[in-house]
Amino acid sequence: MNRNIPALFFVIAALLNWAGRYWGIEELASAVKPALMPLLAASVLSYATNRRLDRKKLTLLVTALIFGCVGDTCLLFDAFPLFAGGIGAFLLGHICYVSIFGRESWKGMDWKAWVAGGVVMAGLVFGLIKVLHVSGALLPPMAVYGTMLMLLMFSTFCGLLRLRDKGTWFLLFLGSVLFTFSDCMIAAGTFETLVFPLQDFVIMTTYVVAQSLLAIGTVRLAQVN
Repeated sequence: MNRNIPALFFVIAALLNWAGRYWGIEELASAVKPALMPLLAASVLSYATNRRLDRKKLTLLVTALIFGCVGDTCLLFDAFPLFAGGIGAFLLGHICYVSIFGRESWKGMDWKAWVAGGVVMAGLVFGLIKVLHVSGALLPPMAVYGTMLMLLMFSTFCGLLRLRDKGTWFLLFLGSVLFTFSDCMIAAGTFETLVFPLQDFVIMTTYVVAQSLLAIGTVRLAQVN
């Protein structure tokens, strides 16, 4: 089987989802959304066939994408338990990503950098919660989730600053930034802090690109010489 077929199906599914969001065809967008991350995972595994890749990194990446699929599916529904389940699934996915990136990017890092990074991350989480007007029962899980998002950005930013393969770490950092932006737009819509035309289209576009960049960057990081 041609190794490019899963990637082709992923691109088609992404375009169909974006078209559905752009033109307001909710049935189309919702129908293909759960298939996006499994197809991206299949693309990664197809590429990895007969290549020398770090299996631990590859396993964590595929696991993160599976959690992404669970989160995508849960967020198709308005019920609070499923929304909370979606947040939990994405949180577990971010833990997988941080497990991939943190080991290399944090190695040998000075404690002062940790203190500075912790202060910046805490400030960003607090600021986002205030700006987005997060409140009620969602405040604790959103605070935890926001902290993990900041940790993901911090780990990729450290890699970009400290390690040699700048191109790969730039892809990872950009992916983490776009993921954070997409999630902030979801929160803004949920709490009606910011609502604008084509908001769902912007959310899904940045989300799919973010996951793709994280997947590409991780595969490059997992190359075994």
